Amino acid sequence: MAFNETPAAQRIHIAFFGRRNVGKSSLMNAVTGQDLAVVSEVKGTTTDPVYKTMELLPLGPVMMIDTPGIDDEGELGRLRVKKSRQVLNKADIAVLIVDAAAGICQEEQEMLALFREKKVPFLVACNKADLTGAAPGFQACVPPVPPSFGSPVYVSAKTGTGIEELKNRLAAIKPPEEEKDLLEGLVKPGDFILLVTPVDESAPKGRLILPQQQTIRALLGHGCLSLVVRESELKDALAGLRQKPALAITDSQAFGIVSSLIPEDIPLTSFSILFARYKGNLAQCAAGVRALDNLPPHSRILISEGCTHHRQCNDIGTVKLPGWIREFSGCEPSFSYTSGTGFEEDLASFDLVIHCGACMLNEREMKYRLACAREQGVPMTNYGIAIAHMHGILKRSLSPFSDIAALFEEPEDHEYK
Repeated sequence: MAFNETPAAQRIHIAFFGRRNVGKSSLMNAVTGQDLAVVSEVKGTTTDPVYKTMELLPLGPVMMIDTPGIDDEGELGRLRVKKSRQVLNKADIAVLIVDAAAGICQEEQEMLALFREKKVPFLVACNKADLTGAAPGFQACVPPVPPSFGSPVYVSAKTGTGIEELKNRLAAIKPPEEEKDLLEGLVKPGDFILLVTPVDESAPKGRLILPQQQTIRALLGHGCLSLVVRESELKDALAGLRQKPALAITDSQAFGIVSSLIPEDIPLTSFSILFARYKGNLAQCAAGVRALDNLPPHSRILISEGCTHHRQCNDIGTVKLPGWIREFSGCEPSFSYTSGTGFEEDLASFDLVIHCGACMLNEREMKYRLACAREQGVPMTNYGIAIAHMHGILKRSLSPFSDIAALFEEPEDHEYK
């Protein structure tokens, strides 16, 4: 991702749903003015959700999502339908495409009910309206769309008629923007902030990872001074400072060495914990970390990441975290892993879920995952909070967030290096 691009997680996610061959892909191409999705007369051409980031006026930065048909058949088809429905967990706006000439089917009725159940703003687009014999303005739809579908917009992906109206209607139901600040209440103009960013075998070549990028950008926006240093040079950097940092932020996996070097009177937290607050899940994750203290001997733990990447030999999710958990708990849990858009919806068999900071997931999807855990009674925490707890510095790592720190006091009588 270029440094000046809007991260995918901060874009409005617009998902197109419908039966096979109602013109979902064609309509998405017409809305964007680009050939984003493969179009074919063959049913079931779209076999997996297709994602594309772009600027779409008058909406701004968006993530467009084309989905497989909701009426797909057979065992493979059922899996495709499941994938389509899972897209709703991240959709800010849903567009249900129906065939203007064919009428409404059971699958479309069910999809509409699902939109409402999940409280996703939606719009119904009657495509192929040029084939209905209606007037050029498409004021009629044969057969008619039931009132329960709201006020549809009649379009033709083939002729382009109604596309501008569709875009304007999408802009009209755009979710209200909530100005969120990654560093709200933590810094003020002129503050000196110390950032510790390890560069090991898992670090991307030639660039910083997204949480580090976004934190630096937020610091610039606040008019702060910042120093970025590796943990290997931290001791020398501290010795040479003429100004005391107002806050130190580290990569979670370096908590052990960083917390031992940075004086106690300097507030310390991690990028992962910052993002837990940014995504609205800090309180639940701070409470969930206590499950590490009482793991059953044969416990099951799900470790979930929001991005997909090539796992290195010392990967934090599959190597470091499991190792720390075994040594901290004295147990031999079994671990399961998910990454990217994949997430276990049935969590009942797990004793704990540990999630990454979710920088690649939009807030809607992260809240869905949290709700899955909460509703099934499964504790959920995140990488930074779990690592801080296992190193005996949970209280310190949460101290910059006064509202949370007051709720989760920790007697720091254990320490794991």
